[in-house]
Order: sequence, then C-alpha cells, then structure tokens
Amino acid sequence: MSVIWVCGVDEAGRGPLVGAVVAGAVVLDPSQPIEGLKDSKKLTPSRREYLYEQIMQKAKAWGIGEASPLEIDQINILQATMLAMRRAIEDLTTRLGAWPDQALIDGNRCPELPIAAQAIVKGDAKEPAISAASILAKVTRDRQMQILHERHPQYGFAQHMGYPTEAHFAALKAFGVCDEHRRSFAPVRKVLEAV
Repeated sequence: MSVIWVCGVDEAGRGPLVGAVVAGAVVLDPSQPIEGLKDSKKLTPSRREYLYEQIMQKAKAWGIGEASPLEIDQINILQATMLAMRRAIEDLTTRLGAWPDQALIDGNRCPELPIAAQAIVKGDAKEPAISAASILAKVTRDRQMQILHERHPQYGFAQHMGYPTEAHFAALKAFGVCDEHRRSFAPVRKVLEAV
C-alpha cells in the first residue's frame, strides 16, 4: 500500500507594513517524531530556532515560499499569501520528488493547487504539520527582518519585526518609507501621500 503524504502549510507576515509574506510547507516523517510542535506564536524565539533545526533534519520534506512587497502591492495581501503558500508547496514538492497527496492549510481558504486541500481555522494549534510549517515561516521571516534591520537600523525592525507598532509609526514619520515597505498598506500610503 502506498504511503499518503500530507503537508501542513502556514504563513508569517500578513500584518506587517514591511517585507515579504513567507509561507512554510512541511510533510512530517512518522518514524522521526518532533517533540514540542505548536503554533509558532506560542513559542519563544530560541525554542522556535531549535524546532526549526529539528524540522529541517527530521521532516520527510519541507518547503519555503514567499511573495515580495511589490507582489503584495500588486495583487493584495490575501492573494500574495496564497501565492507564497503555493510556492512553499512547490518547493516542498521538489524535495519530496512528487506532489503531496493532500495539503492542510492554516486559515479559512486554500490556494489553487493540483492536489486536495483543506483549510483549517487555527490549524497551527491542531495539526502538527501546520505547526511545523508555521515555525519554518516565522523563523525565516524573522531572519529576513534581522537582515533588514542591519540595512535600515533607524526603523527598529529587529524589535517590532515590521508590525504596525507606535515605534514603527514614529520611524515612518521621521525617516519616510524604505524600499521594502508595502506601499498599498494604509499607514505607509499615508506617509507617501504626505510627502
């Protein structure tokens, strides 16, 4: 009997005003269980980093996809999220050597895929494969924000990860918009319109 591969899919970075939206896709290997998988938002950064390495080593296959700030501005954040998810599954497929049989997607809608897909609200707390995908996406995006912080330290990206915080709003007001900001997002658009 053939094995059925189910991949979990989740994203990180829908809410921030800057940077890519990143998605992860993971097929777990039942013969190599990973202890402690849960919604990435409920883990400390150091725990996420540890589990990220475990997933990379023990998962049957994994993939990461993203949509750039420009793509977000062109097609909107929802469509960009779906695009990032599809790219993550395609990346996983190259490592798995075939499409998985099914995709379990965190949230209430699925990207267009050539395989069966099921949306699961709060799936990152219910399905270990989705939890694993959420960890890959979150760690990848946080690392991108650290790099962005080094490039543009005045915005404080390492502290707020690009989310719309008071500190981020103050930096936008003081320094204007950088190339990686999402111009279609209202707080960024307002700064651009005020120039």
